[in-house]
Amino acid sequence: MILEGTALRGPEFEPVDARVTVEDGRVAAIEAVETPSDDIILPAFVNAHTHLGDSIAKEAGEGLSLEELVAPPDGLKHRLLRAADHDAVVAAIRRSLQFMQTGGTTACIEFREGDVEGVEAAREAAADLAVDPVVLGRGSTAAMEAADGFGASGAEDADFTRERNATARADKLFGIHAGEVRASDINPAMDLEPDFLVHMVHAAPLHLERVADSGTPVVVCPRSNLVTDVGTPPVRELLDRTTVALGTDNAFLNSPSMFREMAFTAKLFDVTSAEVLRMATRNGAHIAGLDAGLLEEGRPADLLVLDGDSDNLAGVQDIRRAVVRRAGVHDVKRVIHA
Repeated sequence: MILEGTALRGPEFEPVDARVTVEDGRVAAIEAVETPSDDIILPAFVNAHTHLGDSIAKEAGEGLSLEELVAPPDGLKHRLLRAADHDAVVAAIRRSLQFMQTGGTTACIEFREGDVEGVEAAREAAADLAVDPVVLGRGSTAAMEAADGFGASGAEDADFTRERNATARADKLFGIHAGEVRASDINPAMDLEPDFLVHMVHAAPLHLERVADSGTPVVVCPRSNLVTDVGTPPVRELLDRTTVALGTDNAFLNSPSMFREMAFTAKLFDVTSAEVLRMATRNGAHIAGLDAGLLEEGRPADLLVLDGDSDNLAGVQDIRRAVVRRAGVHDVKRVIHA
């Protein structure tokens, strides 16, 4: 496979006119050549935090607080999921995965409610799609064993020591929500030595230094935090200390669009376009344990091709900035999944 256009190459996503050769699912060569193509070639997105089961009830719960919406065991989402049959949940998750695939996402880290059956629903929903969920089970160690790891709700919701130890023994991924509503659950979450934290809206200087000392990655979900009125994460301060990735969070609150998440993040926080692109690609891949997320020779060919001559993108002066702030699903010309 040969792709030509402006390639956003390497960790800084430097634009270069290039011919990209893909062989056996990997980027075999990137040659700097003059090309008439207006295409823009970049790594596909990795959505580092999703709750796709919520797709059964998009835009439900207007006016409810975050805890009324999602707190286990009787928040609105949990009641709706318990009431939904397996096939309905699978179909809803599949529709969201298909939307993500169309929008240039080829992997996500899914916190999957519903214990073992919930993990199975995610696997079934993703069958034959060009987007792979890294599924983190919830509810029991059996769910973790059936999944790619464990996704904990928060250190104040339960004692997750047993689940953390079991996940470590299984050499799988352990992530936990922390600092979404208040700061008091951050230290208990970090005491578990998780592989990554989610949200960290209320991180204080002490927590930020602890993140820096431990090197614990953080996934931020700014649109979700704004919708639920819990505040916004200290993105600049986190980026200065650790690996930070982007997630879209609950599907009933926000569409799982990395284009929207990038644009929101770029316009609200003191971040560069290259930093936002890393948050949406390489950093999420790193947390998920994937080798994707960068356009470099030898990397998996999980790639996104945008039409640089679309009505939306024609005439842009700064391609990286345009991809982050302006591009959308209608500009997607091709998604390649290794």
